Amino acid sequence: MTPAARVSAAIEVLTDIETRRRPAADAMKDWGLTHRFAGSGDRAAISALVYDSLRRKSSSAWLMGEATPRAEAIGALKQTRGLDLEAIATLLTGEGHAPPPLTEVERERLSTATLAGAPAHVAGDFPEWLAPQFEAAFGAEAAEEGRALADRAPVDLRANRLKATREKALAALAHLNPEPAPLSPVGLRIAIRPDGRGPALAAEPSYVKGLVEVQDEGSQLAALLSEAKPGMQVLDLCAGAGGKTLALAAMMDNHGQIYATDDDGRRLTPIFDRLARSGARNVQVRAPKGAADVLADLAGRCDLVMIDAPCTGSGAWRRNPDAKWRMRPGALEQRIKDQDETLESAARFVKPGGRIVYVTCSVLRAENEDRVAAFLAAHDDFLPVDAAAQARSAGLAPLVERASPFGPGFRLSPRTTGTDGFYVATLARM
Repeated sequence: MTPAARVSAAIEVLTDIETRRRPAADAMKDWGLTHRFAGSGDRAAISALVYDSLRRKSSSAWLMGEATPRAEAIGALKQTRGLDLEAIATLLTGEGHAPPPLTEVERERLSTATLAGAPAHVAGDFPEWLAPQFEAAFGAEAAEEGRALADRAPVDLRANRLKATREKALAALAHLNPEPAPLSPVGLRIAIRPDGRGPALAAEPSYVKGLVEVQDEGSQLAALLSEAKPGMQVLDLCAGAGGKTLALAAMMDNHGQIYATDDDGRRLTPIFDRLARSGARNVQVRAPKGAADVLADLAGRCDLVMIDAPCTGSGAWRRNPDAKWRMRPGALEQRIKDQDETLESAARFVKPGGRIVYVTCSVLRAENEDRVAAFLAAHDDFLPVDAAAQARSAGLAPLVERASPFGPGFRLSPRTTGTDGFYVATLARM
């Protein structure tokens, strides 16, 4: 396919996403099934433009003066690809499979329109109904934080201490030009290519053999802040695919016990292959079994309960830009309910002197500091752990600057730490 034909295809996929209100991945899969002539390179290029268009959906509509899939794609070519008017015009000629030529209005908008005077939710490319939430979290910097959440994310890896040091992992992946992650002592970072594509890690021997795991640096930091140690009894209450479970196992050097569970047993499916690849041997996976209480024997026994809480995922919009446009207010209300219930459940398992580490990949105070405050108000036997002291104790002194101004815990974001958006708070039982 020609570059122009790829732009046409991206507009077609964006139209399907908007018309049917469906995830971008589903729309891309269906497009590929009905256009089997497109090679893997074509599909990857189209997907990259679709996701870039969704990243800047609102600001592109402002710049182009209309909210259409075509305007979103043109805006993405300008904003994320850095193409000027003439470069975009060469892709939109109307010839062959190219989109129709630029109109005079589109040419004028591309030449003169700016985001000056745009509201924060437009300049920051987040849903308008979330504007009060962003203002509460970021104040005058809401637009800048939103734009950082709309950027492409790098590929972050965690060196698996059970099999390799970070130095060994860097050497093994040298052909991909990895760099040490800025904050995590076990992190590696690989830049995304200009076309938005990352490395094919599934074909890398270092990945296949378990020397590295894919994990955003923010998630690595959340695990490190838990200060899990060999010999501990640890419950990963929302383990999902097992990213933090694996990180905890490495921190514990396979000594002690980790119990990994999730309310939705289907989310646990990938954890078994990942455990085998990683060399972790101190993990019991406890999938739900109907009405049976599979965690009953852990009540009051755990040194550490990790909660990777169900949340809106607003901190992960760099990786899932379509999710922010499909999110509705009711989803936030449901997540808040889930978070309160999960925190309440976690308290059951913590022994005196033990800790809860509450983590979300959200930037919203309603899911973060507000939930911790509500929990502490109902549980006078728990106290928040001082963030500055915790950062130093965990060997993460730079995170002292990321202590939340709104309550206990840490706030991470693409703009301030170069990670996904995360909140991490530790609560100790007296």
